[in-house]
Amino acid sequence: MQFAHDTEEALEFAVVLGNTEAAASRSGADELGTLEQLVEFNSRYPFSGRVDGDEHERQDVLRARDQVRLLWSLGRDDAALQVNSMLAEAHAQPYLTRHDGSDWHMHATEPEAPLGERMRVEFALALMDVIRMDEMQRLRICEADDCTGLIIDLSRNGSKRFCSARCGSRVNMIAFRKRKGEQDSDASH
Repeated sequence: MQFAHDTEEALEFAVVLGNTEAAASRSGADELGTLEQLVEFNSRYPFSGRVDGDEHERQDVLRARDQVRLLWSLGRDDAALQVNSMLAEAHAQPYLTRHDGSDWHMHATEPEAPLGERMRVEFALALMDVIRMDEMQRLRICEADDCTGLIIDLSRNGSKRFCSARCGSRVNMIAFRKRKGEQDSDASH
């Protein structure tokens, strides 16, 4: 599956943001639990425009994270309603722009809009493409029993099942041990 480059970037960023939640994070802790963690996150995943670096902004980014996780759980029609609501709330007005070495892409908020709002609108714009192309099945939750990590499957055949190689390896090892145990049990009879 191929979306526009800015759509793919926004979806990949949405996964990263959504997977900072404690239940989905590699650390098992909320990776945006403090202002310092938000600053560190923003340094790894810079978002163009205004950054206030205060607790209000952190709470707004957490709201964006919650909306991303919600969108991953919705069907196509409900996702469309949520996307429309997010765009209306931000008074979004789409425009094309080039900045920071990126080619032409779409924004719908001004660079001075709050960070969380800009994130939500970027996700909403990306989801518009996913919904219009009827590709909601590309938004998944990790299939590992003990993981709620988000996945965006941009592969051609749509076969991505795990949020990380670690989850995939762990599930495969559990299945291997189960098969091995069954084989050993059969051999002892």
